[in-house]
Amino acid sequence: MGAGSRPRRAGRPGPGVLASFIAPSLVLFLLFVILPVLFAAYVSFFRWNGLGGVPTDFVGLDNFRAMLGDEVFLGDLWRLGLIVVLSILVQLPLAFGLAMLLHQRFPGRTAFRLLFFVPYVLTEAVTAVLFRLVFSPRRGFADSIMANLGIDAQIGWLSDRDIVLFVIFGILTWKFFGFHMILFLAGRQNIPDELYEAAAIDGATGAQAFRSITLPLMGPTVRLIIFLSVIGTVQLFDLVYVLTGGGPFHASETLAITMYEQGFQRGQIGYASALSIAMFLVSLVFALFYQRLVLSRDLKGSLTTAGGNRS
Repeated sequence: MGAGSRPRRAGRPGPGVLASFIAPSLVLFLLFVILPVLFAAYVSFFRWNGLGGVPTDFVGLDNFRAMLGDEVFLGDLWRLGLIVVLSILVQLPLAFGLAMLLHQRFPGRTAFRLLFFVPYVLTEAVTAVLFRLVFSPRRGFADSIMANLGIDAQIGWLSDRDIVLFVIFGILTWKFFGFHMILFLAGRQNIPDELYEAAAIDGATGAQAFRSITLPLMGPTVRLIIFLSVIGTVQLFDLVYVLTGGGPFHASETLAITMYEQGFQRGQIGYASALSIAMFLVSLVFALFYQRLVLSRDLKGSLTTAGGNRS
């Protein structure tokens, strides 16, 4: 090879090679995501019980009008908002605080990380069965604790419509705070220690360093976790259905449970499809606005870092 020659670079794969890798995933996505969404949108304009072939009883927007006037559906939206607010105010700060503690060096911190993360590994159905036993009336673990504290009142943990939603939120916090804690911990570990050393040299206290360094640089992680919490709450089904079935009197019902009951228990597939489209739109609108208004600067920062600074 001559002195002025350059090493030969491997050519880029051709369109046929790229298509052969992309095609299987694209076909699966089309069959199991796009087509079901389109079919649900089509069925939502009909009154159909799921039997008798293709739906023919066209009702236009009647299913959507009925949905907007349904107290259960409106209650589902209110409960969705309440759980999201409680998650942001209670669950996420708890996970954030534990992540900051477990970032410190002390004996056994790996065991504590594992212990707090274990609930997330359990399936939602297993978690629901476990807490049905915990909150079982008269013989459950929760009532036993209350009795040991001298409180003899029988509390309907899962049957009192005034507290059941807060009990479910407590269970959700127990299950998911470990996952959020790990994300916060990963975000904290990505902050260079040199920043804290420079702050200490400048005379900054621990609280000042936390406020001026940790919180701003943890912003992308916080915003991502809020996004995941909202989308997960919209899709909440398994845990609540096994725990309470949405009761008592719809007090713990979610959008997914309402859709399931209307479609598979009452045979109103058209109305259930309208509910599924509503869930899809709630998630889509939130995702688009959140990405546009909140996550856009994080994505721009990532692209700038990857592509280099441009003058």
